[in-house]
Amino acid sequence: MGDNVVHLHKNTDPPADTASVTTLTVVPAPAPPATVPLWVRSGRAIKTAATHENTKTAARAAARHGMYAFNGGRIVARRTWDGRTGSRYERYMRAAEAAGNMELAAEWEERLQRFRDARHRRRMDLLHSPMDAAKAVGVGAGMSVGLLVALGIVMALNTKQVGDVITPLSATIEFIGTLMRIVQIVWGPAITIGPFLALLALWAVGRKQQAAPNWALPANVRNGEGEPITPSIVVKALRDLGVPALRNAIKEMGDAGASMLGPIRIAGCGVEVDVTLPSGVSTIEVQNRRRKLAENLTRHEHEVFITIPQAARTVRLWIADSGALDDPIGPSPLVTDETMTADYTKGKAPWGQDLRGDAAALSLYQRHLLITGLSNQGKTVALRSLALWLSLDKSVQFLMGDLKGVGDWAMFDGLASTLIQGPTDEHVIQVTEMVEGAVDEMNRRIQAPPGTTFPPLIVLVDEAQVAFMCPAKDEDKRPYGGAKANSRYFMAVRKIHNQGRAVNVLMWQGTQDPTNENLPKLVREGAHTRASLALGTESQARMALGDKAVDGGAAPNLLRPGLDQGTLVLASSGIDIPAGQSSITVRTHYIDDDAAEAITDRAKALRDGVTTLHAIERGEERDPLADIASVLGESSRVRTKDVLTRLANLNQDAYGSWSFIDLKRVLDDAGAEPHKSDGVMVVSRDRVARALANRDGDGSASAAE
Repeated sequence: MGDNVVHLHKNTDPPADTASVTTLTVVPAPAPPATVPLWVRSGRAIKTAATHENTKTAARAAARHGMYAFNGGRIVARRTWDGRTGSRYERYMRAAEAAGNMELAAEWEERLQRFRDARHRRRMDLLHSPMDAAKAVGVGAGMSVGLLVALGIVMALNTKQVGDVITPLSATIEFIGTLMRIVQIVWGPAITIGPFLALLALWAVGRKQQAAPNWALPANVRNGEGEPITPSIVVKALRDLGVPALRNAIKEMGDAGASMLGPIRIAGCGVEVDVTLPSGVSTIEVQNRRRKLAENLTRHEHEVFITIPQAARTVRLWIADSGALDDPIGPSPLVTDETMTADYTKGKAPWGQDLRGDAAALSLYQRHLLITGLSNQGKTVALRSLALWLSLDKSVQFLMGDLKGVGDWAMFDGLASTLIQGPTDEHVIQVTEMVEGAVDEMNRRIQAPPGTTFPPLIVLVDEAQVAFMCPAKDEDKRPYGGAKANSRYFMAVRKIHNQGRAVNVLMWQGTQDPTNENLPKLVREGAHTRASLALGTESQARMALGDKAVDGGAAPNLLRPGLDQGTLVLASSGIDIPAGQSSITVRTHYIDDDAAEAITDRAKALRDGVTTLHAIERGEERDPLADIASVLGESSRVRTKDVLTRLANLNQDAYGSWSFIDLKRVLDDAGAEPHKSDGVMVVSRDRVARALANRDGDGSASAAE
C-alpha cells in the first residue's frame, strides 16, 4: 500500500492567488415580518372606524337630533309652565332689578299680582263648575231630544206615518254609533302613532331653536359665519364678554335678558341695536372688548362698531352683514352726473357712504380741514375729491402745494392760482411763501370795509408733514419747519386757523402717520373738520380726531391697513352725525386720475381761465404790465378786484400791498385804462395786449435808432 491519497471528488476551485484575495460578506436574508396579533389589528380597525370623519358626522347627527327632541320637550314644558304660572313675570321682575330699573320691576310685580288674582278667580269658579256642567248637560240633552221629537212630529204630519215621529231621534242615535265605531277603529293606530307624532313635534321645536350643543350642530351653523343677528345672540355675546357684573346680571335675568335691548333695526349693510347695560356695568368695559364682542357675534372686529348714544349707560352696536364691508361702494356722483355743480356756501360735497349705506355729504363752508392716516390708505384721493367738487363752484380760488410731487394734483393746472409740486426743501420754501401770501390776503380782507364779501380761497397742502419736518432756514435763520414760534410754515398755518374763517380763507391739510413732531398739537386742533383713515395706535387716533371723538367710540386705529382703503372716521359739524355720537365712519368714493381730470375740465369750462403759477418768484425786478397780462390769462375781461388778487398770488412782495389806485396808475400810463362793464370795473385783455405790443414796438424802434 503506499502513502498516496486518492481524492474521489475533483477539486474545481481555481488556485488561490495570494496577491489578490477577495473577501465575501454573506448577508443573511431578512427575517419574515412578525405576525401582528389579531387583537392589535382589531383595535386599529376599531380606532380608524371610530375616528373616521363619516363616523364623527353620523355621531354628531345622532346627538343633534336626539338633543333636538329632548330640549324641544324642555322648551314646550317651560312654555306650558310659564303659561300656567307667574314664573314669566318673576323672571322679568328679576331682570329689571338686575338692570337697576326699579320702576319697571314694580310694574312687573303689579302685573304678577293681577295674574294671581285672575288665576284665583278661575280656580274658585272650578268649585262650582261640576254642578253647572251637569245642569248644562241635562238641559242640553233634554232640549236636543225635544227638538228631535218635534222635528219627527212635523215629519209624521207631512208623511201621515206615525213611525216618522222617532225617525230623527233614530238617525241621531245611528250617527253617534257610527262615530263610536270610527273611534274604535282609529283609536288603536292613534295610540301607536301618537307618541311618534308628539316626539316629531318636540323635535321640530328643538330644531327651530337649534337646541343642541354647539359641537353637534352642522358645520355651517357651528362656524356661525354670516349668522343673522337676533336678540338671543346679542345677549349671549354680551354674557360671554368677560365682564363679571354683566355676566351675573344676565344670568339673573334668564330669558328676559333681551329686555336690555332696543329694537334691532336694519341699518345699511348691517343692523343697529341699543343696549342698556345693567347697573354696575360701564360703557367703557364694553368698548374695550370690541374684538371679543365681534367674535362672540361671529363677526370680524372691523364689522362691529360701538358708539355711545345720548341715553345713559347705553351702547349702540352696529353689526355689519358678514363680508359686506369688503364690497366696494358705487362711483361718485361727480363722475356719473356731468351736470353737477357746487355751492360753497349752501352745498355739501358728495364724499361717500356711511355704514348704513346712506349718502355721506360734507359741508365745506368756512371750515378748516385736516385729513391724516397711514401711507397708501387713500388720503390724497379723499382730499382731492373734496377739492374736485368745490372746483365746480367758479367763485372758489385755490392755492395748492403737493409736497409729494408725483402728479396727484396735476389736473388742477389751469384751475389753481398756484400749484407747487415736489418734495424738496425748495418746494417747502415755496409752499411756505404761498401760505404766507394767503396770510397777507387774509389781513387785507380783514381790513376791508365792514360788509365786504370775499370769494373763498382754499389753501391746500398735501403731505404737510414734509413742511413741518423741513430743516431749511431763511437768511434770518428762521426755520421753515418745526413747531416753534419762529417756524414760518407753522406760524402761517396758525394765523389762517385763527382768523381766516371769517373772511373765507381756509386751510386744508393732508398728512401721514401723525406725531407731535410732524403734526403739532395747535395745528391739528385748529381744524374744524378732522378725518382719519387707518392708523397704527390709539394715541395717533387721539392726535387725529381728538380725545372727545375717541372716548365716544371713534377708532381709526382699528381700521385694517390696506383692506379699508378710503374708509375714514370723521369728526365734524359739517356732516350729519347721529345724535349722541361724536364721530361717523365714512367709506369714500374712489375717483381715479382720469375721472379727476374730466371733472377739472368741466370746472375750467365754468371759469374765464386761470394762469397757474408753478413757483413763487422772489427777489427780481417785476414788469407790472407783463404781469397783468399774464394773470388775465384767456379771459377777455377780468374784474379789477380779481386782477389784484391774482397779482398778489403771483408775487406777494411786489403786489401784496397794491390797491385799485396802483393798478389804475400802471394801466393808465400804458393806455389800457380800466373801464366799466355790466356795472363793475374790469381790465380788458385786448387793451393790455395792445399796450404791450405798442411798448415793445417803441422799444425796438428806439434800439434801431
